[in-house]
Amino acid sequence: MNKAKLIEIVAEKAEITKKDSGYIVNLILDEITASLQAGESVKISGFGNFLVKSREARIARNPMTKEEIQVPASKKVSFKASDVLKASLEE
Repeated sequence: MNKAKLIEIVAEKAEITKKDSGYIVNLILDEITASLQAGESVKISGFGNFLVKSREARIARNPMTKEEIQVPASKKVSFKASDVLKASLEE
């Protein structure tokens, strides 16, 4: 499923226009993004948790040339599915 399909399904199930559905879906995604950018975790009951994890700077090696390169510190988003979601996938 992609974002356009999600908007279509929400519009259909909520019996609203695709324009309104698109606004709602984008609003939800923007709020999740803003929370993650602020370093907060996002917990959606029955679905899962979105977490921001930090990766420290490190030295890596190019396997072809054996040259060492500096990899800067970075952040990544991690998702941990809830037990409810995991159980629903096993049915």
